[in-house]
Amino acid sequence: MVTLEDIKKDPVVDAFIRKGNKYLGVMGFTEHSYRHVSLVSSIAKNVLERLGYSERQAELAAIAGYMHDIGNVVSRNDHGISGAVMAYPILMQMGMHPDEIATVISAIANHEEQYGHAVNSVAAALIVADKSDVHRSRVRNPDFATFDIHDRVNYAVEHSFLWVADDKRTITMELTIDIDICPVMEYFEIFLSRMIMCRRASSFLKCKFELVINGAKLL
Repeated sequence: MVTLEDIKKDPVVDAFIRKGNKYLGVMGFTEHSYRHVSLVSSIAKNVLERLGYSERQAELAAIAGYMHDIGNVVSRNDHGISGAVMAYPILMQMGMHPDEIATVISAIANHEEQYGHAVNSVAAALIVADKSDVHRSRVRNPDFATFDIHDRVNYAVEHSFLWVADDKRTITMELTIDIDICPVMEYFEIFLSRMIMCRRASSFLKCKFELVINGAKLL
């Protein structure tokens, strides 16, 4: 069976991640490098493991998490869909079972809030993992004076963590935000659609989604 380690060793996947991150940097977007895809991969796998899904389902979530942003090498627009199309021949060549390929590419195609849906457990885990990676370290713009709202929101987040409580069936995103840099309302101004997506993805996993910012439960 194809594993995450196989995916990490693939030179095509590696090139797509590196170049995609580079191109996004040229356009002023936040970091989407090995740090981001590795973290999303780990969180997605952990979500399914904690909720009692099979080891293989958790591994597929890890694979989808690692590959979810390869479409950025083509364009930021609709990168989930292009990434899914690009992932298909790579996984086929590796010998992954068609049923598993279908699961992985559908998760990749549905991870963006503009058009995505939690169509399966892997997709749901990928969604909450990807949207939980909000942090100061992702900002690449060195000039604070020229920050746009996305830079400000990410830079303001000093701590972020996703908690999964299998006994309570809750998925909790916990953030610590410097409100002198970004008021909490500004966070919701650009991330409300993402939080709604996380709530729906959590519901698919038969969990309740919670958002805690600076110790206050907001969702």
